[in-house]
Amino acid sequence: MEPSIFLDFHLPNAATWFYFSLILTIALFFQFARPICLRNIDLLTLFLLAPGFLLLQEAHTLLALAPSPSESDPAHIHERGHRELLFAYGWLLVGSAYWFARTLFDLTLIRRPVVSPNLTTAGLACLGLALFVGQGSVAVRRVADQPEPGSVGRQPRPIEQVQDQATAVVQQAQTETGRWGSPEDVRFWVERTLAMICHAAVVIGLLLIGLRHFQDRAAGIGMGTLYLLVPYTAYHIGQLHHVWPAAFLVWAVFCYRRPITAGWLLGLAAGSSLFPILLLPLWAGFYSRRGAGRFPLAFLTAATVSVGITALVLWWAGEGGFGVSAALSLPEWQPWKVPSTETESLWTRTHWAYRMPIFVLYVGFLCGITIWPNPKNLSHLIALSAAVLIGVQFWHGDRGGVYVLWYMPLLLMMVFRPNLVMAEPPGLVPGAGLMFRLAGVAWRRVRPGPNPDKELAV
Repeated sequence: MEPSIFLDFHLPNAATWFYFSLILTIALFFQFARPICLRNIDLLTLFLLAPGFLLLQEAHTLLALAPSPSESDPAHIHERGHRELLFAYGWLLVGSAYWFARTLFDLTLIRRPVVSPNLTTAGLACLGLALFVGQGSVAVRRVADQPEPGSVGRQPRPIEQVQDQATAVVQQAQTETGRWGSPEDVRFWVERTLAMICHAAVVIGLLLIGLRHFQDRAAGIGMGTLYLLVPYTAYHIGQLHHVWPAAFLVWAVFCYRRPITAGWLLGLAAGSSLFPILLLPLWAGFYSRRGAGRFPLAFLTAATVSVGITALVLWWAGEGGFGVSAALSLPEWQPWKVPSTETESLWTRTHWAYRMPIFVLYVGFLCGITIWPNPKNLSHLIALSAAVLIGVQFWHGDRGGVYVLWYMPLLLMMVFRPNLVMAEPPGLVPGAGLMFRLAGVAWRRVRPGPNPDKELAV
């Protein structure tokens, strides 16, 4: 059966999507009555990193053309490709530095006036749904005459294991139903389906955060729509390891009033992607004396369960060498080591020793935000969580600066948030904890019941 022309759907190329999404963002969210305001500046600078991605795409194209014998001057093309690659990563880190400073500046902002989008809520929701359907159709569509994009950055082993197990389940179902597909096709469909599920989880989480914590339905729908509209989502629409931890983080923010639930969500993210473990000091400081014991315990339990299950599955399959120590031994996570030649970043073209002072400053930053500001509210938690994830980009040895989807939902919350001074973790209520309830149930079972009054003998 020949494919229909009505199903031959393509997104524009990277540059066209960048301009189109920028114009549409201005039309939807820009406050023309107050052109010079912080929210307008934030909307424009959300696209600050996009030129770096375009330069990366051009550099990779040039490096792919350099070995071709049809080129008249392959050495010149190769040199230009490496030069643009260095400039692209430099651009990404400069843009990341701006947003790092912006997250710290957000700690001083208290008054945040409510600003409505330039489109009705129903129209904005319709646009967001159309964007999700359009990008989803592009994500799961294979183009015969174009190579499939590879993984951008090293995929964590637990996420890869989840993908492998889901692929095995689908292949087993195909065997039982008598429908056969190549392993490459099944793996492609599973990876893209899981990625779109994670994108949907991020969008729904942003919507619910706007409804419940921001008390603004338009803000929730606006955050979800803008997440689908920014070019970074379209550029990495099928990269599961980019959006997987972001989905857990968004729902941890939604559940911030429940330390155990938030700890489990962040722990699962840390056990599968490693880097969210850097958020543990900040979130533990957020719950200081208001769940400081429950959150770290839930976090460590979830991370241990996630890592343990993955290690057990790999051991059962005869694959060893997995664990937190093995992941931490990778050169991209150790700034005192030379980056691997298999990786790509600013540090592969400049001296790697400069990573060490940046990492030391980053560790000092983590220690500082654990105790300051005190007490922390939800706005502090959102801004500093984004700062922690942005800070990783500066010393990470494998494509540092590219992992924008890690923190993009947090930036959108920061841009759209209202005044959240009163949004603090709930205080401890005597007798409301799980142990108190269990002790109460046990006591009611063992205590003697009331003795009925005996009737007097006549």
